[in-house]
Amino acid sequence: MEPEDKKLLKETFELAKENNKLLRKVRGVQKWQAFWSVFRIVIIIGIALGVAYYLEPYMEKAITVFNQVSGMKQSLDSSSLGGILKNIKP
Repeated sequence: MEPEDKKLLKETFELAKENNKLLRKVRGVQKWQAFWSVFRIVIIIGIALGVAYYLEPYMEKAITVFNQVSGMKQSLDSSSLGGILKNIKP
């Protein structure tokens, strides 16, 4: 093998080693990025479930009040006063 060919082969080998190091670093960064993305999604879902859990009593109270108001409206519509009010409306 000629000295020039040997030199070219050695340079190519050094570049391949450097390229391999860089590719391994890039792959490591990709793995960490995937991990943090999944971790972030799990945290967001956990926070949403926690908020839903702690707001459940308040939501039940609001639904109860809404149902009571709705029941009052229905009873008002079915009473004779409701019929009078319907006749008054234009």
